[in-house]
Amino acid sequence: MSKRDYYEVLGVSRNATEDELKKAYRKLAMKYHPDHNPGDAQAEQKFKEAAEAYDVLRDENKRARYDRFGFAGVQEGAGGFNNADDIFSHFEDIFGDLFGFSGAGGSRGTRGADLRYNLTIRFDQAAEGDTITLSLPRHITCPECSGTGAAPGTHPETCRHCNGTGQVRRSQGFFQIATPCPICHGEGQFIRKPCPRCKGDGLVVDTRKLEVHVPAGVDTGVRLRVRGEGEPGTHGAPPGDLYVVITVEPDERWRREGQDLYCTASVSFAQAALGHKMEVPGLKGLIPIEIPKGVQSGTILRCPGEGMPYPGRARRGDLLVEVKVVTPTHLTQRQEELLKEFEASGDETFIDKLKDVFTRKKS
Repeated sequence: MSKRDYYEVLGVSRNATEDELKKAYRKLAMKYHPDHNPGDAQAEQKFKEAAEAYDVLRDENKRARYDRFGFAGVQEGAGGFNNADDIFSHFEDIFGDLFGFSGAGGSRGTRGADLRYNLTIRFDQAAEGDTITLSLPRHITCPECSGTGAAPGTHPETCRHCNGTGQVRRSQGFFQIATPCPICHGEGQFIRKPCPRCKGDGLVVDTRKLEVHVPAGVDTGVRLRVRGEGEPGTHGAPPGDLYVVITVEPDERWRREGQDLYCTASVSFAQAALGHKMEVPGLKGLIPIEIPKGVQSGTILRCPGEGMPYPGRARRGDLLVEVKVVTPTHLTQRQEELLKEFEASGDETFIDKLKDVFTRKKS
């Protein structure tokens, strides 16, 4: 039987990506799985045909030769699969995902778990940045047994049931299925005499000090990632990471929105009408501002660059001052007379008299 074009076999275009090739092959492997097609020689042939096509096209050099010379360019490397075991050993990455096992012998290390630490900081620490020392309980390698889990003077023994592979295989139709060893639970070894300190786990709980740099400008909800400071991995696998989740305590002087800060400036009726110079609180001290003449209550005055810094950048947010005109609640008889006279005349020159009266009362 003449061979079909490899791209045609997988049902992909000639410029298909590696992911597209893998996806197409996985689909065909499942479709023509011999257990799904018992006794179907044609399905078995299609299964091998798809494996051969994928073997050539996934290899950059083979694919280039095939694209240029056709089957003649890959004659030596094509058609080498005689049975399912051969295919399994060649494509462990595919069949490990499809059927739930790995062809590698022995147990695999597992990356350590990530840890979370909730850190509450003051508003000024968030504004200026800080280095904070944390006390972290976490698992470390047992110093008594150096992480083996076996009592001092002893060693873990190779599991005889799986010969140290951590897996047992059984035949199921055309395929071999690998499952974790029921005796050693996939470890490939067992401990006859556990370490008295870690009880065979190879890990113990310890508290360590860790310095974490909090950058200026952080806000509530920010996660700081500290690589390699999570739980240790098993069997030489890398440790997890530590995530420090920030909560910033509020400050009664400001309301924060992103990197901008908001505060309120209360002024009298006379100050709002005639204008006024005053100071408002800023992150680095008092900031002088000028209340414009005739300002209305609720007006927002912007102080550029006086807000929170952007983490890792020179830029800062703004300070926005909301003007609040305070209406007097207790007036003297003279103040009431002046206000009535001002309302009746509409003459704004009376405002000077009002200012004098209100100022004298205030002092």
